[in-house]
Amino acid sequence: MAVTAPCQGEGCRRRTADGRSRRRTAATGRLCRPCREHLDAGLAELAHLYEECGRMLAGAAPGSLRERTTGGDLPGLPFNGAAADVRARMVSVLGSWSGLVAQERGFATPPRHVAALTAFLRRNGDWLAAHPAAAEATEEVARLVRAGRRAAFPDPARSIRLGACPEPGCSGSLTVAVRAAAHGSGGDGSADDGGQAVVCDAAPAHRWTSDQWSGLSRTMDAGRAPGTPAPAPTERWLTAADIARLWHTPTGTVYRLASEQRWRRRNRAGRTYYNETDVRTCFDRRAAART
Repeated sequence: MAVTAPCQGEGCRRRTADGRSRRRTAATGRLCRPCREHLDAGLAELAHLYEECGRMLAGAAPGSLRERTTGGDLPGLPFNGAAADVRARMVSVLGSWSGLVAQERGFATPPRHVAALTAFLRRNGDWLAAHPAAAEATEEVARLVRAGRRAAFPDPARSIRLGACPEPGCSGSLTVAVRAAAHGSGGDGSADDGGQAVVCDAAPAHRWTSDQWSGLSRTMDAGRAPGTPAPAPTERWLTAADIARLWHTPTGTVYRLASEQRWRRRNRAGRTYYNETDVRTCFDRRAAART
């Protein structure tokens, strides 16, 4: 029988702070399965956060439209020091861990670019999860992810318009507020919810929790009520952060699924939006596989 021990990962460390016990490790590592998966998701997210922070370097608001120019930024544009600092820390921290892996495994050190560093660490994730320094790796990656989210998404809240309210006779629209803290997940890989709700702007009593969104979305596509003319299905487009909030999923997992499942996407003002129908179908299929 395989001998396991208490997990040393960042997520389980947070569990003890909440008065819960640590999960048990996998047989060949120092991390439990959720903490191992969260390490991989965090590394995947860092590659995207690095690019998002790059868009913030000249002080542009998240998702804002900036005209592309040749020869660098125009003089006088504000410089986002927080985004620059986070990007530098990402290169330094990921470079250090990649150097450790390369030295101890006899591999060539990857280029000091965040995309290359994160890809290298993800390929060696199982080895790193069994290393005596696995706990420190999960903590440093989690700190980088939190810092990257703060720098890339500094707006305290923004409202996402989801479509017409499905309640019979209601002419309102549904919205959900997404806060900066919601761009991803908690330390154990689960998304923080904080009581977020999908609310009708005409009738506040028409409200649903964010985890009811998948079923609610079908209702909106199907029409308001029997006998009421059903509108054409609405094409809704969501950012990775929106999806993470609505489906309680780490942002890194969202990016991975978008690539694996080939979700339809479109770019607006430098940001990527994913087709909500493709997203919903994917998460419905995953939920069905777990039952």
